[in-house]
Amino acid sequence: MPVLRAENRTLQLPGSSEEWTGDFTFIQAADCQLGMEWTCDGSGGYGQNNGYDNPDYENSIWYHEIRWCSSMVNMINKMEPKPKFAIMCGDILDAWPHKGELWLRVRDKQYADFQKIFKDLDVPLVCVCGNHDVGNSPTQQTVQKYRSDFGDDWFSFVCNGVFCIVINSQYYEDPKFVPEIAAEQDSWLDEQLKIAKSGKYKHSMIFQHIPWFLKTPDEPKVYYNFLQPLRETMLSKFADAGISKIFCGHYHRNAGGWYNEKMELIVTSAVGLQQGEDRNGYRVVSVSEKDIKHEYVELENIDEGGS
Repeated sequence: MPVLRAENRTLQLPGSSEEWTGDFTFIQAADCQLGMEWTCDGSGGYGQNNGYDNPDYENSIWYHEIRWCSSMVNMINKMEPKPKFAIMCGDILDAWPHKGELWLRVRDKQYADFQKIFKDLDVPLVCVCGNHDVGNSPTQQTVQKYRSDFGDDWFSFVCNGVFCIVINSQYYEDPKFVPEIAAEQDSWLDEQLKIAKSGKYKHSMIFQHIPWFLKTPDEPKVYYNFLQPLRETMLSKFADAGISKIFCGHYHRNAGGWYNEKMELIVTSAVGLQQGEDRNGYRVVSVSEKDIKHEYVELENIDEGGS
């Protein structure tokens, strides 16, 4: 099934309904990041032996990511009943989009392999933008490249009476080169939160790449979360709108916690290279009329030559 593309800030999910039609599941994953294992030399940290400035970077490979992503596809395709959709929460590709023509050539090859792998997925795949997808400091050029490849980088959709909001978290991390785009997303988000607050849908949830926090809302700022007071401002805004779950990636480990005991933030480890003690995997999310539950599932048959 082709990877879905959002247009005009909306995404049409095949076979879905605006109305609640009963319990269902979906798949949340993150950081398939084709190419990261070679760049990190399997170490889980950049700049070891290979890296982006290696003279042989144009010949880098992503054999392990292909195996890991293919395992995910095969496992999801065996599920019965089928999930309504799968969503990849950012860092889809590893090659930076802003470093120059060589890196863009590598990126285009990674993109082609990503599309080749996930066209075999039997459920619709939704893509979320991560920092590697537009750069740590997005520019007009990197945003346009992402949109050309994947469609809109923020949008909403409805799945069987559940309202889903997708945002580009990089505009909150570092918008200095694209302040107008960041402001446009923020205004749009306020309108989406009004819809969430209206009570029209059974549940409302948010999908993004960078988590607002890793374990507790008052934890210190690190690379993998957001600064205060922005963090508290956004969490308070989401909670007030009745958002029940925020699904994230970026950390390459499982983490998460609660805000005011009402809104849960879930950090899902990577389909791709791990940076902690977790194994490659994805999350199965089960949605009922009154509750949303989730379980991390490890990939099968991936022990040959990698984590």
